[in-house]
Amino acid sequence: MYLDSGVLTAVKILVVGHFGVGKTTCIGSISEIEPLRTEEEITEASVGFDDLSGTPDKTTTTVAMDFGRLTISEEVVLYLFGTPGQERFKEMWEELSRGALGALVLVDPERLSESFPILDLVERFGLTYAIGVNHFEGTTDYPLAEIREALNLSDRTPVISCDVRDQQSSAQALITLVHHLLSLLD
Repeated sequence: MYLDSGVLTAVKILVVGHFGVGKTTCIGSISEIEPLRTEEEITEASVGFDDLSGTPDKTTTTVAMDFGRLTISEEVVLYLFGTPGQERFKEMWEELSRGALGALVLVDPERLSESFPILDLVERFGLTYAIGVNHFEGTTDYPLAEIREALNLSDRTPVISCDVRDQQSSAQALITLVHHLLSLLD
């Protein structure tokens, strides 16, 4: 990524996470354009494929990707691509990860075990990432150090608490990722 004064730099960022963690909500809360969403109703066809036990009220699911845009500064624009969280859509990751500079990995602290396959994919595709711990109403607010340990993360991997429904909180999670990416250029 080159940040020459006055030159607009487009940065592709993935917003990833397991099924029902808030990827679509995150992009929707922060995108400065009307986000592209490819959500469909959850039907009986998902029985045996999608585990709804952690999200019993979920009625839709992303079947291709979400897309949004966020201008960080006069020089940097983030193009946000949300990936589907289900195992059956993981083949789309290869295409979506092409050209991506990094990933914001959203995790639900009540369902951390569902994050391991996502982290494996992020690492497989060589993406630098930050963790956004999405806090849902009525859930325990775990210390970030405990989340880091439970996910077996490097000390260098940023971990930030967020509420993806809130524009400021989602923005801060993405800014944390961008700062991490910039720190690796030094």
